[in-house]
Amino acid sequence: MRTFPSLVATALAASMLCSAQTAPTPGHPSKRAKSSRSPKTKPIAGTPDVIYFDGVIYTGVGFAEDKPQTVEAMAIGGGKVLAIGTTEEITRLAGPKTVLNDLDSANTSTFIFPGFNDAHTHLGSAGRTKLNVDLTGVKSLSEMLAKIQSAAAAAPPGHWLTGGNWDHTLWKQKALPTRQDLDKVTGGHPTFLDRIDGHIAIANSAALAAAGITGKTKPPQGGAIDLDASGEPTGIVRESAKSLVYKVIPPPSPEERRRGDELAISDALKHGVTSVQDFSDWQDFLVFEQMEKEGKLHLRISEWLPFKDSLDELKAHRAHHDANDPLLHTGMLKGFMDGSLGSRTAAMKAPYADDPGNTGLPQYTQGQLNKMAVERAAAGFQLGFHAIGDKATSMALDAYSQPGISTTARNRIEHAQVVDPADIPRIKKLGVIASMQPNHLLTDMNWAVDRLGPKRAAYSYAWKAFLDAGVPLAFGTDYPVEPITPFRGLHAAVTRMNEAGTKSYYPENKLTRGQALYAYTQGSAYAQFAEKHKGKLVPGYDADFILVDRDLYKVGAPALLFTQVLQTFVAGQDALATSDQ
Repeated sequence: MRTFPSLVATALAASMLCSAQTAPTPGHPSKRAKSSRSPKTKPIAGTPDVIYFDGVIYTGVGFAEDKPQTVEAMAIGGGKVLAIGTTEEITRLAGPKTVLNDLDSANTSTFIFPGFNDAHTHLGSAGRTKLNVDLTGVKSLSEMLAKIQSAAAAAPPGHWLTGGNWDHTLWKQKALPTRQDLDKVTGGHPTFLDRIDGHIAIANSAALAAAGITGKTKPPQGGAIDLDASGEPTGIVRESAKSLVYKVIPPPSPEERRRGDELAISDALKHGVTSVQDFSDWQDFLVFEQMEKEGKLHLRISEWLPFKDSLDELKAHRAHHDANDPLLHTGMLKGFMDGSLGSRTAAMKAPYADDPGNTGLPQYTQGQLNKMAVERAAAGFQLGFHAIGDKATSMALDAYSQPGISTTARNRIEHAQVVDPADIPRIKKLGVIASMQPNHLLTDMNWAVDRLGPKRAAYSYAWKAFLDAGVPLAFGTDYPVEPITPFRGLHAAVTRMNEAGTKSYYPENKLTRGQALYAYTQGSAYAQFAEKHKGKLVPGYDADFILVDRDLYKVGAPALLFTQVLQTFVAGQDALATSDQ
């Protein structure tokens, strides 16, 4: 038998790392239970390029029913799964050039699962944050300002400081920063930094001046400019008002954009993500396209287009690239109904419990939304609406209810964080997919009840309520709003507890392990019309899979958070190894 040395070495290293952690880790028996008989699947003709054997391979079959199928061996060829079954059956298929990989070599406790399909990412934004001022996880205003000051000291004169990902709800005082705060540390550099949700941002005085924003500036529809007691801007701009600043910020150079996109893609692959459904700039799509031409794109990307763009532009961008390209293509249209709970800009039917009089910022009137939705649906586009508040979801459903919008179009609601219980049956009736990010709960549970009140909170992040009603779920992360690792999301979905295990949030809406894995793989594939070739490891499906150091189906939920991805394969190729070349 031949083994794959890099696989064994990586697995051994990860095993040593896990044993050294103080955090909960699973024990792995030296000999694992193997499936006793071959599944009833028809192999695909062809000599395998590689065979994995003597392992525990989760095919994805049975996830939805919580009866997962496992097999001992899998044959890969031409980027597809050719056959699955027992070690004896599959190794017989080997040809003279077939590579044989023993998954039980040296008792390295390696498990294979279908690759994760992140149904909601922003790769371009993630990459640019990594290259600029990254404020992810800062615990106080003073820590935030110290990082900004360091960036300003290193920047050339006149250079804009951008990036962000700050979250004031993590701070003791929980007060929003002001332009005066930034002015103290930015040294005259125009500065514009997004909050972690991307729905509000803080600008310093130089940035406001460059954008021509004063106390008398009228914000665009769906936006707001916060003013202080004297009627002057505080520096906080909300939703569509951010565009006033964005339009004066110099774009990144082609080299900067490429480097940022490469970093974001690498981050996804390192965490076991083999496909993403992404909303980045058109210039980022052109970078992905160039990477594909060079043979350097190793992540499957379905790129969304902006719902607000003109029909002519949308049609031109759709026609620009082969829609049947399995690695890269354009997908649905992404529209914004509202903002976020953290920024109190999500559109609510009743005021926020902790901000009476504020019901958020809808981005469209119902009439505008209805007209645009019908036009774009008639042109053959799948629609997906960002809707976090219950009013935003109702507006989206009213648009989807119109004659001419098909219930088989697999239109989507992105986030669906707060829903009116009466709207859940409507979502089912209209064939709408709930595209949700369970990791948001890990952040939001600290203040969601204060924002919503207990009655509305009971129908927030309501994953099980959707499934019980027959609504399809697709899971993702909203990267970089949250880290792209799917294992935080799995933990949140099956426990509805924080990472420390000390706080729970309406546990009646937690999912089973199989339901969560299904939503992150086959559910996401269904949301992009790819369920017939992606999300399972069965003959004829894409050979997109991951090797991890623990059994994601059986380990204790806390141990999910410490999962180590050993290798990530896309179309049967080691995506991490090829992306590093």
